[in-house]
Amino acid sequence: MLRKFLGTLLVCSATLAAGTTPTIDESLGMKSVSGAQISPDGRYVAYTVQEANWDENDFVTRIWLANTATGERIQLTAGKKSSSNPQWAPDSRRLAFTSSRDGKPQIYVIAAAGGEAAQLTNEENGVGSIAWSPDGASIAFTGTGPDPKTTKDRKEQYGEFDIIGGDYKMVHLWRVKTPAEIPGDVKKLPQAEALTKGEEFSVSGFAWSPDGKRIAFSATRDPDLGSQDTERIYVLDLADLHVRKLADSGGPNSGPKWSPDGKDIAYTTANGQKFFYYANRYIATIPAEGGTPRVLTEAFDEDPNLIDWGPDGIYFGAPRKTNAHVFRLDAGTRTIERITGPDDFHASGASFTKDHRTFAGVGAAPNRFAEIFVSPAAGFAPKYLTDVSAQWKDFQLTTREVVSWKSSDGATIEGILIKPADYDRARKYPLLVVIHGGPTGVDTAVRSADRYYPVERFAAKGALVLRPNYRGSAGYGAKFRALNVRNLGVGDYADVIAGVDSLIAKGLVDKDRVGAMGWSEGGYISAFITCYSDRFKAVSVGAGISDWVTYYVNTDIHPFTRQYLKATPWDDPEIYRKTSPITYVGRARTPTLIQQGDQDKRVPPPDSYELYQALKDKGVPVKLIFYKGFGHPINKPKQQRAVMEHNYEWFSKYIWGEEVGK
Repeated sequence: MLRKFLGTLLVCSATLAAGTTPTIDESLGMKSVSGAQISPDGRYVAYTVQEANWDENDFVTRIWLANTATGERIQLTAGKKSSSNPQWAPDSRRLAFTSSRDGKPQIYVIAAAGGEAAQLTNEENGVGSIAWSPDGASIAFTGTGPDPKTTKDRKEQYGEFDIIGGDYKMVHLWRVKTPAEIPGDVKKLPQAEALTKGEEFSVSGFAWSPDGKRIAFSATRDPDLGSQDTERIYVLDLADLHVRKLADSGGPNSGPKWSPDGKDIAYTTANGQKFFYYANRYIATIPAEGGTPRVLTEAFDEDPNLIDWGPDGIYFGAPRKTNAHVFRLDAGTRTIERITGPDDFHASGASFTKDHRTFAGVGAAPNRFAEIFVSPAAGFAPKYLTDVSAQWKDFQLTTREVVSWKSSDGATIEGILIKPADYDRARKYPLLVVIHGGPTGVDTAVRSADRYYPVERFAAKGALVLRPNYRGSAGYGAKFRALNVRNLGVGDYADVIAGVDSLIAKGLVDKDRVGAMGWSEGGYISAFITCYSDRFKAVSVGAGISDWVTYYVNTDIHPFTRQYLKATPWDDPEIYRKTSPITYVGRARTPTLIQQGDQDKRVPPPDSYELYQALKDKGVPVKLIFYKGFGHPINKPKQQRAVMEHNYEWFSKYIWGEEVGK
């Protein structure tokens, strides 16, 4: 009854909103789909649906099931807490998933026919990734295990403190049996067995061998983000729990996948590249018993995301400019075939049936919302199993198109130009530039609900919105991703301003009403715009770097700066000065909104304080807002509402001259 009422309410609210622009709350409340997992027999696709729960102030994910033959959809999980990462048992009769419904994330199992989910684990510190054994008798998972007695004793005697670079919780592999009848009493649940132990490595990913006798896994020296280059491939023999290291160099080496005959292991590798943050990774294979790796994708100019190894080849996903596709690699000939299309299709991930003849994924054409689809692996013909777009059908929405221009150094830059529903080519519009993070993010022409920046509301007020794929963005090859190496900010700004000028030259934009905004790397570029230029009328800096030295000594990912600037601030202070927005703050004139989570470890708050105080000292209109209890992402609906409303108010004031809100 409740589900029926909520569905009726959604239809009624959409009807009332016919012909209007979605409000910020409506955008935040829209459902989205992800995580398509097709059953081994191909009968069903499990996937997750995310929506806002305003009462709990959370974005909740629930698991749904779609019948691939009939398209019928049923909801498998409910409740206030999220359920995610559905994984099929080999017989296609049960699903395992993780949920924090009782505190820490635990494994639950539910029948494909529906019913109540049974809790399988009760781990003190929860579980991470999970995978069924090939015989369905057990599930392997990653986790830190219970806190050792020494840790508990230390906390009891001294309280809590952290030794930086020393207090690591190593992630290890565990296995728990999956009885046909799982006890309802958590005290009687099967006990998980530790498969790996010690302080020598921390597990990052794993895969069962086809015969279930071994597990291949990747692991780093410790879980510190600065240790990515130490990631190696190992094989665990389940008979005696003996661990062998396979790929002993060239890291990061990650994401192992077994060949169907169990003789080889595929994985992604940096192949010995020192500066791997912006370089291509490759797919390589290595004999499971040890030997010399074979790199297979050196001719493929993009980062491959390894998906699976089937009878007819190795499957991976990769971006292609503003699109993304699934590819099949022949391990013998190294030939690569794209299996999704057309060119402008955007496919996100894939999962395959046992025979690899059918796969499921998430995909969309331009100006469509992402949906769950199923298709033959040979001859792409997607059958859509969801209809997310239906909830938007009565709203007036923007349209998106790919545009391109030349930057100051001749580099071709692409971006997404977003136009109002009533766009008039004869008018000149205010322009708002929304800059993605990364820098290896990428903007696409696929529609999605607004987060952080109320694009639909801005367009309804009469603005064009440009989302530039500036140098460093994914999808354009290794050379393009390296164009901002030792050129951060400077080259990025040149790309953005060249895009603005190209639209002005076409007569589309009012040059006196241009604003910019972005989060993370997009916030850094926005900070650069604030300090470097007087071309913009308003800027919003979201969790952005203002000073690379301040960032370097405070962040949780120090190698990022060393890789992109190829130096520490102690070795080359000039490159840190050149690429830091704060260096140019004497030029600043632009009213600037600064937003950030007060617990951000990726781009720590000192960068926001530094920019705020500098602009304040210079007499530039500035507002700094910290969202309490949040790290790098602002990931709760009420706080995202605040972020969007604060941006709406800021640009309404400085672009349109309106006083909005408080």
